[in-house]
Amino acid sequence: MTTLRVITAVTFLAVALARAAQALPDPAPLDKITVTATRLEQGVFVVPYTTHVLERGDFIDLRAVRTLTDALSETPGVMVQKTSYGQASPFIRGFTGFRTLMLIDGIRLNNAVFREGPNQYWATVDLLTVDRLEIVKGPSSALYGSDAIGGTVNATTVRPQVRDLAGTSTETTGAPSLQNSMSGSGGFFRFSSAERSQVARGQFSVAAPHLGLLAGVTRKVFDDLRGGSVTGVQPGSGYREIDADVKMLFRPLKNLEIMSAYHRVRQDDVPRTHATIFGKPFAGTVPGNDLRRDLDQSRDLAYVQATLREPAAGLAKAHVSLSWHRQGEEQDRIRLNRRREITGFVDDQYGLLLNFESRSPFGTLCYGLEFYRDEVDSYGTDFAATGEARALPRGGVADDARYDLLGIYIQDQFRFGDRLEVTGGIRYSRAAATATRVDPDLTDAAVFGPLNKRSDAITASLRLRYDVARSWNVFGGLSQGFRAPNLSDYTSFELARSGERETPAPDLTPEKYLSCEIGTRARIASLRTEVYGALFHTIVGNQITRFPTGRLIAVEREVTKANIGDGYTRGIEMGALVQLGGGFSFFGNFSYVDGKVDTYLGNDLVREPTSRMQPATVHMGPRWHSKNARIWFEGSATFVRHQGRLSSGDSADTQRIPPGGTPGYSVYGMHGGWRMNRHVTLTAAVENLLNEDYRTHGSGINEPGINVVTSVQVAF
Repeated sequence: MTTLRVITAVTFLAVALARAAQALPDPAPLDKITVTATRLEQGVFVVPYTTHVLERGDFIDLRAVRTLTDALSETPGVMVQKTSYGQASPFIRGFTGFRTLMLIDGIRLNNAVFREGPNQYWATVDLLTVDRLEIVKGPSSALYGSDAIGGTVNATTVRPQVRDLAGTSTETTGAPSLQNSMSGSGGFFRFSSAERSQVARGQFSVAAPHLGLLAGVTRKVFDDLRGGSVTGVQPGSGYREIDADVKMLFRPLKNLEIMSAYHRVRQDDVPRTHATIFGKPFAGTVPGNDLRRDLDQSRDLAYVQATLREPAAGLAKAHVSLSWHRQGEEQDRIRLNRRREITGFVDDQYGLLLNFESRSPFGTLCYGLEFYRDEVDSYGTDFAATGEARALPRGGVADDARYDLLGIYIQDQFRFGDRLEVTGGIRYSRAAATATRVDPDLTDAAVFGPLNKRSDAITASLRLRYDVARSWNVFGGLSQGFRAPNLSDYTSFELARSGERETPAPDLTPEKYLSCEIGTRARIASLRTEVYGALFHTIVGNQITRFPTGRLIAVEREVTKANIGDGYTRGIEMGALVQLGGGFSFFGNFSYVDGKVDTYLGNDLVREPTSRMQPATVHMGPRWHSKNARIWFEGSATFVRHQGRLSSGDSADTQRIPPGGTPGYSVYGMHGGWRMNRHVTLTAAVENLLNEDYRTHGSGINEPGINVVTSVQVAF
């Protein structure tokens, strides 16, 4: 604790010279607009939540990151765990997987087959189609329903340009930049030396009066990743991906727009290297003994959305969204004895969203309805070492399954006097799961009958913002979280952690959370400084927790789930930005998360550290940009403490977590770019300058060693 206090004290001094939002050329990052936090268009500085907005220039121009999850990695309170180089999952305030909610243009990525713990589904979003990311910390189930516990992230994809009748684009303004030029025709290429990756995108656009069209194709090739000074090349870690998208914007009236889009992602042979004999030990980890563990992943999203502004007196906005979201997965596993198992599923999710915004004597009302239906087919084939095939009655989740999720919500935002703003909301949620083929093995003694479960919940949120002064406010409040058990909870028969086999748990009930948060934001004009800080405490109730039963399934340890996880998660975040003049600034942030939850050890219920808890983390560095923002530079330093607070599940996960915990590390990097003209932008970076050998806590693969990253973007 003494060391932690010293780190905290030093960090507090450092963040007095640091930053709260992450955008180089923007003189007031806290003024960025967010919609996700309250479903209303508000500046980040005034929303009553801890919120971050990352623009395209932040993660492409400035940092040249590889994936969507990497774009979140420097956000305070977020830890990006990587099961493999192609499978990453963000931990937001201690929660990950199906306890964080991902939206794409407001449509749920989360579905009925999301697995517990770190899963790979966020990696199926092509970052080169994303225009901005909005991150809202803490529970927001009052607005977004199930799964919105640790945080909610909304990825807004690039919009096509539309020209007015005078022939002028109505979608972009200001100096040309990568952030807006990617809404037109052009190309992008990125090369990284650590895995000799090649990421290329070509796209074209048509901008006409009332109509805009944008289409593109992205191809990604990743060879085996080279780690730091000791690990070196990590064999069997590369994979391939190809993505395509098309988006059309139709604006028949000034106050009406209709957006339609289709996104397609295909990933081939994404390996879980740590589970195979090709995994490299790190600080005492033990590689698995599979000969192969690869996943093919696919995702298709098609939607039509219509937004009408000021359609009637008192009604400010009406929005309707119809969507189809298909997610497919196929796992190919070859054991050491040459036995092979192929399992997979296809989840078709159909969505309807109605959202309205009204002004009334009671403030600004936001209300609506959401409904999602998942239809799941799963399959499997077991091959003996001789090659003889046996069809399995189902895959990792139940076959012939359906999952319905309904939500009705209302939120009011109003003011008391000149200084206090109140935002209160309430939501009714209902989930229903049905499945016919639940029993994974009809020949054994265990019997699992058909599934027919219903659960509902009412969740509320009350948030306050008090303006101490025009440039200083205090915010916070209470927010409830809710997560209904999904088909993976009820019916899973999948591999878990290091050599465990999960079995169905049909008697689960919803999880419940209550979070208290208090924070502050300030602009100190005399010091040209912006700062923010937040404290949070989340009470965990009825959490669905995986635990060992003590039995074996073949040679694998059996685990199952129950609603035994009472506990808490708490933490602190702070950050700041100092404008030093002459284009120079200095940024920094600090985050620390702690938590404990109940679980079974043998027959005893004990309270232990929450699994894969983020260690104390500091990120800081200088930035500079030229007067016209055509040239920029950033230096960065990241300091992560050793994480020895382990759950019993962490200690048993010997393929990913070293004995005694994951070692701490310090990593340094440099990034820069040059916008040559309105058509060409070049960026270059050197990451991990000292070739540090390290991995993010809970990961199955080490991060890149010294890595040179270059990119070029051409806009026509």
